[in-house]
Amino acid sequence: MKAAVLFEAGKPLEIAEVRVDKPGPREVLIRTVACGVCRSDLHFVDGAFPHPVPTVPGHEAAGIVEAVGSDVAHLKPGDHVITFFTVFCGACEMCVSGRPSLCIDPSTRRPADAEPRLKLVDGTPLAPFLNLSAFAEMMLVHENACVAISKEMPLDRAALLGCAVITGAGAIFNDSRVRPGESVAVIGAGGIGLAAINAARIAGAGQILAIDPVPEKRELAMKLGATGTLDPNSETIVKDVLKRTNGGVHYAIEAVGRPSTAELAWSILRRGGTATILGMIAPGNNVSLPGPTFLTGKKIQGSLLGSTRFPIDMPRLVQMYLDGLLDLDTMVAERIRLEEVNEAMQKLRDGHSVRSVIEFA
Repeated sequence: MKAAVLFEAGKPLEIAEVRVDKPGPREVLIRTVACGVCRSDLHFVDGAFPHPVPTVPGHEAAGIVEAVGSDVAHLKPGDHVITFFTVFCGACEMCVSGRPSLCIDPSTRRPADAEPRLKLVDGTPLAPFLNLSAFAEMMLVHENACVAISKEMPLDRAALLGCAVITGAGAIFNDSRVRPGESVAVIGAGGIGLAAINAARIAGAGQILAIDPVPEKRELAMKLGATGTLDPNSETIVKDVLKRTNGGVHYAIEAVGRPSTAELAWSILRRGGTATILGMIAPGNNVSLPGPTFLTGKKIQGSLLGSTRFPIDMPRLVQMYLDGLLDLDTMVAERIRLEEVNEAMQKLRDGHSVRSVIEFA
């Protein structure tokens, strides 16, 4: 099959022939139909976050089950599925306490001495990328790295649920538990931020502020439910938010991944408010908060994939789309071929694209 391979961080991906193994116990072979190009992929491709190479990036995908291995309990060939990179075991402390997105149990991965799931035609093993390696025509994953969904759901839209939407919406529904009438500020109007804005509208937030330096993204934010927008480069950004919200927002969602934006999320909270940091802040960076501000009862928390309970939350989000509540159509900037993945990566670097979605023939 064809796949986009990263041979060295900082270098373009190369389209190469890759061999995929047969599904083993509790594994599922999926024909990839669509895959979003996410900024998280870019962090690894550019080397901000280290990763073994060679590897096939990609982690925001949807497809159709082609075959299943032994002991697979909930999936069958022909099922339409969404994948997610935080595969869960279902039995560890994190899973049984309702936090499957934090599972790191090694039982979901193949042993080190086993045949690799993916390898180059010369036999070189390909390091698994976030348990998925989705920039490829096929994915071989553990059964708990995907969930079956309604076949009415367009798979090019469904792919977005696998990372951007589940992260942004989960930050609203699960991490923040926004109630009708409360105020929300979202810093960063990329895919994750726009999903958070859309979810805040669904949750009934009374005021939804989108904070992003790119005018086009602020316009998209208004389409998806923002009640107002601001430019974070303004010297009075904190004062502006506090004035608009009568003392600060109840919830701030950071979807950029920089110390400065995490600190901004803290600064624009009202007393007792909560900041949720979704962005990937690169190793070696730290967030600094003034000590006395903790006396205001404010809280700051991290989140991985919106603290999502995948088998429950993903079908619900699919239904929200089918019911006309969740707007995924606006988030898709373009549909591309696998061979155009490097151009899509560059658009992410330039900051002018929401989501490029790779469509596989």
